[in-house]
Amino acid sequence: MLRSLLIGLSAGSRALTPLATVSEAARSGQLSDANPAVRLLAHPLFSAGSKALAAGELWGDKLKSAPDRIVPAGIAARLLAGGLSGAALAPRKHLLLGAALGAGAAVAASYVTFDARMRALRRWGQTSTGLVEDALTVGAAQWVVRGAK
Repeated sequence: MLRSLLIGLSAGSRALTPLATVSEAARSGQLSDANPAVRLLAHPLFSAGSKALAAGELWGDKLKSAPDRIVPAGIAARLLAGGLSGAALAPRKHLLLGAALGAGAAVAASYVTFDARMRALRRWGQTSTGLVEDALTVGAAQWVVRGAK
């Protein structure tokens, strides 16, 4: 259940990167396919689509026109991505709890990471803070998924 919570926390800064990471782990057999969420995420179209969307999110975040992550659409994306990722990392009998932990952590972390990013942005600028946040999110998601089976 800890993995569900942690993947949700990483979804607070980038909604789609943790989802793409979990999807790739599901596709490559690193997660138990007894879990229905894993079967969905393992589908080749879902895996390819989530990676493309995550790449777009990583690129778009550096643009001045990028919306804040705490706007309703950003919160909704984090809620869904954190919930689905959390469900996939939970044991089958705790699927709903994993989804709730992932979704709740993603929403809470979105506000915390937004505040931290705004503070850092004033000092170091949009692109450099975004790149650091990207690296932290990718690394965290990879770390959480590693050995999850």
